[in-house]
Amino acid sequence: MTQLAAKHRAVNLSQGFPDFDGPDFMIEAAHDAMRSGHNQYARSVGVPELNRAIADFWRRETGEGIDPDTEVTVTSGCTEAVIATLLGLVNPGEEVILFEPYYDSYRACISIAGAEPRFVTLRPPTGAAAGDIVSEPFTFDPDQLRAAFSSRTAAIIVNTPHNPTGKVFTREELELIAELCIEHNAVAITDEVYERLIYEPDRLPHIRLATLPGMAERTVTLSSLGKTFSFTGWKIGWAIAPAALSASVRAAHQYLTFATATPLQHAAAMALNRGEDYVRSLVNDYKRRRSMLATGLAELGFIVYMPHGSYFILADHSAFGEKSDVDFCMRLITEAGVAAIPPSVFYDNRDNGKKLVRLAFCKRDETIREALQRMEKLKKPHG
Repeated sequence: MTQLAAKHRAVNLSQGFPDFDGPDFMIEAAHDAMRSGHNQYARSVGVPELNRAIADFWRRETGEGIDPDTEVTVTSGCTEAVIATLLGLVNPGEEVILFEPYYDSYRACISIAGAEPRFVTLRPPTGAAAGDIVSEPFTFDPDQLRAAFSSRTAAIIVNTPHNPTGKVFTREELELIAELCIEHNAVAITDEVYERLIYEPDRLPHIRLATLPGMAERTVTLSSLGKTFSFTGWKIGWAIAPAALSASVRAAHQYLTFATATPLQHAAAMALNRGEDYVRSLVNDYKRRRSMLATGLAELGFIVYMPHGSYFILADHSAFGEKSDVDFCMRLITEAGVAAIPPSVFYDNRDNGKKLVRLAFCKRDETIREALQRMEKLKKPHG
């Protein structure tokens, strides 16, 4: 969709990257690291300063200490952490449980590992009408989750806050996942790249699955720098896990990328240690932009499913008369000059996503306003 956006000179609300840079102090820190000679291969598992910064961040967030040298692995973005974890811990023929819709890399990485996916569907609230903004989250059927586990289950991937629904998994939901992982001796792989981007922390706080009873020893927690600090192109990610699980992740990591950009790791360490003011400001900006986009979409006639985390909104486009999300997104880009993502590609059964469209609000205010103004052309159903 990004290529189509360029072709049609469209406002790009499709791919999830900001149209602005992160804080200047990080750019200066990267420059300083380069000038100081940090330009050769880094230690494969991460520059020690960054590993310590990640461990310190974990302690601040959870109250638990971890060993930065044996339990933290720095990777080239979270996507590399996903494939390294699957290759290191899942055997060919075993099964990995996914909540759908899912980040598309998960299924590809499961296939590369020779494993088989099992799907549990997150479903939107029912009963909404065109123009509604729905605050209730997507949910799953606990019985479907129980049925997905079997003697072949090696792992479950839990993405919270969730892309693309914006769901923040509740403690009750995570406790059920933990119970089933323990019962079936499965590993939990949690993708928490949007951990800081939550908008109702009093009602729906971010809870780390690894902090629940019995889960520290069987959870690999993945995250990254890019979403929190608006430098998605830096590709600084990490995996946090007990030493035995980390050893398996590292066995794959060393042959995938070996190491991550050295000067950027030094800048990332500074960000984690000193970047709280920036993060607070960014979350406030995103909360405002979330409301701006949600309100505008509702006024145009979409059903808007308000996200509680991440920087994406899913909306129901049924009022506009198109048969599928792909048809709607093609019409949106060609007639209105706005690029969005057809989320059916994130489902095993694509019919589950055909009424939906995903739009990103990690954009400047003027970008969102321009997109909504262009979308006025779609107020009346096509035909």
